[in-house]
Amino acid sequence: MRLPRFTSKNQKSIFSLYHDSMPYALDIRIDRSAASTLTEQICFGILAAIRSGALAPGARLPSWQALAAQLGVARGTVKSAYERLADEQVIVSSRPGGTRVADHPATARVAQAAGSDAVPELYQHLLVGSAMFQMGVPASDFFPVSLFARLRAHAARREVAAPAVYPDPRGESEFRREIAAHLALARGIECRPSQIFVTAGFAGALEITLRVLRVATGATAWMENPGFFHSRRALELAQLVSAPVPVDDEGMDVAYGVEHFPNATLALVTPGQQAPLGGTLSLSRRVALIEWAARTGAWVIEDDYLGELQLRRRAAPALASLDGHGRVIHIGSFSKTISPSLRLGFIVAPADLVDRFNEAVMCLGSSPGPAVQQATARFMSEGHYMRHLRRMKRVYSARGEALQIAMERKGYQVQIGGLAAIVHLPDDLPDVAVAKEARALGLAPEPLSTWFASDGVRKSGLLLGIATADETKLSIACERLDHLIGQHR
Repeated sequence: MRLPRFTSKNQKSIFSLYHDSMPYALDIRIDRSAASTLTEQICFGILAAIRSGALAPGARLPSWQALAAQLGVARGTVKSAYERLADEQVIVSSRPGGTRVADHPATARVAQAAGSDAVPELYQHLLVGSAMFQMGVPASDFFPVSLFARLRAHAARREVAAPAVYPDPRGESEFRREIAAHLALARGIECRPSQIFVTAGFAGALEITLRVLRVATGATAWMENPGFFHSRRALELAQLVSAPVPVDDEGMDVAYGVEHFPNATLALVTPGQQAPLGGTLSLSRRVALIEWAARTGAWVIEDDYLGELQLRRRAAPALASLDGHGRVIHIGSFSKTISPSLRLGFIVAPADLVDRFNEAVMCLGSSPGPAVQQATARFMSEGHYMRHLRRMKRVYSARGEALQIAMERKGYQVQIGGLAAIVHLPDDLPDVAVAKEARALGLAPEPLSTWFASDGVRKSGLLLGIATADETKLSIACERLDHLIGQHR
């Protein structure tokens, strides 16, 4: 069956595409008024079909030319969607076989998990793209793209022209020097470049750190509750027992942890700006945490995920700056300040652990390529990084205030936590379902309940990323979100 070409530029349309060689319907939702791009909407439609089982492993997709004609979009738009899915090994293309759903375990699990959250978990970055309220990414519309592109191009030419040698697995020396200088100025950490290890983002840093600490299987680790769910899962994958420690306006309740989990050997904290509530760990609790670690021989991993990007006041010094016992491992990254696509993170190791970190990265480490490190080092040394941070603080402050006002006008209780606005909802309202359905509207809020430990009380709410809350689209985005929440009341 051939469908007439879609020609309207403004209306929403849902297509059920049938083909003689495809005994199934492929539903693609196109909404030209949505904040998400058409490419992202096509990706979502195909991934949803895989999840539902409509597209099984090995199923053939229409050519991107044919699908573009049916959807009434540019051929390049569909081609871009196919390329994204191919990069993620969701689909494969060949001249004799055409484009088909990949036949591998990850895709098979997605196809079999009808009604589950498998697709958002595996391919969330594909589904949300640069959607409104997306968390974990900086605003791209104010980044000095041309400047950084020039620095990267220059660094790439230097890398290609240089002799073929293995790069230093600890990271480029000039980059490590710039990080050390920046930490001394902005985070109060006095360290040598030899204590810094460049990693593939925060995840790479956490993996290396857990390996170096050699915490025994089954040991207890303090984890903020609520806290970053990927960190909690990382502890579980390291075969540690995550002990939920409650959080209030002063950050992690250290006294609670000492009383209820006194034998813990590790604590993972976000003291600068607690994720997701945004509180700063108070000085008395910082001192108590370090003293507990020194007294018991425990380790503290400081996730400084926002660094000095504090919007409402001057950022507090890093926890590691107070550590006189060598028990705090500081982890930072450039994902929230420059871009997560760089995959640039770093570890500041206590002096006594430097040799163990050296051994680990020499054997296991995989820091990003030299070019991206050299470009970022120059971006910092020429003063561009600090100027960019100052500018983004102003932008994010304005966006956070506008977002808070917009949602409070609709009757919601809103608080700003880090780079997210927390919209509190009744505890019986399904925030996971709201967040999932919001993706189809070009919105990407995160459910607050998933940040809580699974075996305790959970609070319902939505986390709205401030960085991606474009003021020009804010009004209609808040209206759509409010309407969606109202449907679940």
